[in-house]
Amino acid sequence: MPQHILQVEDIKVRYSGLPVLHGISLEVGEGETVCVVGANGAGKSTLLRAIMGSQRVFEGRVIFRGREIQKLPTEEIVRMGIIYVPEEKMLFKPLPVEENLLLGAYTVKDKQKIQENLEFVYGLFPKLKERRAQAASTLSGGEQQMVAIGRGLMSNPQILMLDEPSLGLAPILVDEVLDTVRRLKKEGITILMVEQNVLEALDLADRGYVLQTGRITQEGSGQELLQSDIFRSAFLGI
Repeated sequence: MPQHILQVEDIKVRYSGLPVLHGISLEVGEGETVCVVGANGAGKSTLLRAIMGSQRVFEGRVIFRGREIQKLPTEEIVRMGIIYVPEEKMLFKPLPVEENLLLGAYTVKDKQKIQENLEFVYGLFPKLKERRAQAASTLSGGEQQMVAIGRGLMSNPQILMLDEPSLGLAPILVDEVLDTVRRLKKEGITILMVEQNVLEALDLADRGYVLQTGRITQEGSGQELLQSDIFRSAFLGI
């Protein structure tokens, strides 16, 4: 088991006084790909926002490399190396691809390191290098998601958190985006991902958690969950 760098311990989150997350606990090890799967409205995105500090944690702890972070501002959490790629992508679409990528390097002061990071991103995503001078608005949905992920990589993340990276994409583009996640995994990047495409997500995950109505109902390796009768009944209807 890899050394844990992120631990979420029994956190509770509310919206307008109503409980949304009911005592969530999970762990992410160095170099792991961990997927949280569940239906729309299960609380997956809320969980990531709580880790990032953009959603208040009422009870419980979020621990990153031995330090409690649940009360820190989001900007400080980002500077510690936890990077969140939201489902909305939030690209500056009139700007060229390369400028969008460089915006992700605002925490990196060394110009040489920024250039190295840029070449790393282009190595992962050759299509982006070919289109680096194009406006982000001209890219396909899958390519725009690559830009969003690449922008996150520009700041040397210790954990990359991906929020529904395949949301709203055509099936062929879903495969393209999840292949991107596989490449990140091969590079040893630590990933915490939430995803509605449960079969594909768990197939590439080292470990997974099933989130239902704000509670973790199952956990295990990706393959263990895929073979679980309870999981198959809940998500596949078999």
